[in-house]
Amino acid sequence: MRLAIGLTFPGSLKDESVICYLCKKYNIDLIIIEASFSMSSGWAMLQVVGEEKEISRAFDYLISRGIKIQKMGEEPTQDK
Repeated sequence: MRLAIGLTFPGSLKDESVICYLCKKYNIDLIIIEASFSMSSGWAMLQVVGEEKEISRAFDYLISRGIKIQKMGEEPTQDK
């Protein structure tokens, strides 16, 4: 599964490596399309690639950290 998403980060996470953590903890790949962070908030546009179950687990983690997720689209993936 490949999803295009937007994330909005609270300022309290400005010093945490949330995106890096997702790649290490969950079996997903993240492609950063565009991002901007400041002391008070941040946002990122990403492509997420992985199995639906792993993406769902990663989204649960993001939500638990107060990160808002906006799904922008889904693309079919080719089986290898």
